[in-house]
Amino acid sequence: MNLSKAALKKISTEVEIPSDKIFELPEKVLQFGTGVLLRALPDYYIDKANKKGVFNGRVVVVKSTSNGDTKDFENQDCLFTVCEKGIANGNIVEKYIINASISRVLSASAEWEKILECACSKDMRIVISNTTEVGIQLLENDDVNQQPPVSFPGKLLAFLHKRYQVFNGSPESGMVIIPTELIVDNGKKLHDIVLILAKQNGLDDAFIHWLQKHNAFCSSLVDRIVPGKPNAEELGTIAEKFGYTDELYCDSEVFSLWAIEGDEKIKEALSFAQCDENVVIQPDINLFRELKLRLLNATHTFNCGLAFLSDFNLTRDAMQDESYSAYAKQLMNFEIATSIPCEIDGEIKSDFSYKVYERFCNPYINHQWISITAQYTSKMKMRCLPLIKQYYKLFNKVPVSMATGFAGFLLFMKSVKFDNGKYWGEHNGKPYLITDDSAGYFYDCWQKFTPAQLVTEVVNNELLWGADLKSIKGFDLAVTTFLEKMIDEGVVKIIASLEKKTALI
Repeated sequence: MNLSKAALKKISTEVEIPSDKIFELPEKVLQFGTGVLLRALPDYYIDKANKKGVFNGRVVVVKSTSNGDTKDFENQDCLFTVCEKGIANGNIVEKYIINASISRVLSASAEWEKILECACSKDMRIVISNTTEVGIQLLENDDVNQQPPVSFPGKLLAFLHKRYQVFNGSPESGMVIIPTELIVDNGKKLHDIVLILAKQNGLDDAFIHWLQKHNAFCSSLVDRIVPGKPNAEELGTIAEKFGYTDELYCDSEVFSLWAIEGDEKIKEALSFAQCDENVVIQPDINLFRELKLRLLNATHTFNCGLAFLSDFNLTRDAMQDESYSAYAKQLMNFEIATSIPCEIDGEIKSDFSYKVYERFCNPYINHQWISITAQYTSKMKMRCLPLIKQYYKLFNKVPVSMATGFAGFLLFMKSVKFDNGKYWGEHNGKPYLITDDSAGYFYDCWQKFTPAQLVTEVVNNELLWGADLKSIKGFDLAVTTFLEKMIDEGVVKIIASLEKKTALI
């Protein structure tokens, strides 16, 4: 039995099922993107609110790319299952939800007029997007009159211009636009591109005034691991258990966050936020960006090389090891949390650290350490170096756990072979691919220098880091000590030998 409206009454009661009233709700959201992150985050929140009778609006999805088609959505009446799996407050969670937030999916290339018709609806209030980072870029001279315009900002501009024309530029016809692409200040950047395109297309000053004054471009930050669709065997097991097949099924972790920059007026428009504390609307979301960037992303980066070289494949494997888990907790609580370069309440940091640790322990998410090492150098630069510098500035000493993580980074970046344009390291006699734009630089360093010389070379390379690491007295010596010990004794032994403080997690 395929998932559909007709099949809902025959489905196992173990699954959360929408009521018939949901299908009668008006369309309030235009969403650019069909991907699993949008379905398991914004659409998840909207569906949750609709089921509580709060937001009472559905989503029209725009499929902008030419890859694939919309048949799976059509065949399932746009229904899909989201399974939340993971650990929350120490408890294992496994929850299955049939989401009915999407009313229809329209192809930009084949159904552009229908998309523009959505601009004519008084109910339509919100635009959401996730077109990847490449989507929020200026395409010079993108024609707003094309059917459709080429770029996402061009399509959005055409939609807004149509709405302006239909409603004669009334203030209440303005939209709340929330990009979720992983770009800092994504709302501001999208606004600036749309404004440039409006001027390049010769749109009149009255429209540009309406665009700027009555439309809100809200920067946002999303955070949820959504692995997506399971393999055929897992889908077969799920179908047998619940009595239906779902080609749009997706798994997600329990944790979720959608931080949106906005005021009370934005809160009123985004009423679905009332139904989940993880949708946060505030004038400044920098706090959440820093928490994610430092306590989640930087922790990933400091750990990935060390964990891989300690023979842990998945994030949860490392957290199940007593010594390694203690190292990760100490890194987060006593070094990263104290070094975040903005004022954040200690209780908030502690709570976020705890949630990060639970995410690492998730028994359902197969998050590989080797995948986190991709572009290791740039991640170390952006996520970690500001923390190392801030810790030294605050405490006038080298952060031991961070220095250990940096040494692990250098050891992981030791290429032993360059073959067909690719660099390969070796661990326990097995090769591993180093996916990093700076792999060639480190290959040359390891060929020419001793470990101590290599550390000096790398630490002194201001061009590579965009910062002066030499000013952190003792950092190079600490990294050299840990690197040499890792080479002589192995990473596992070094991690086990580190002095541990009492963990807060």
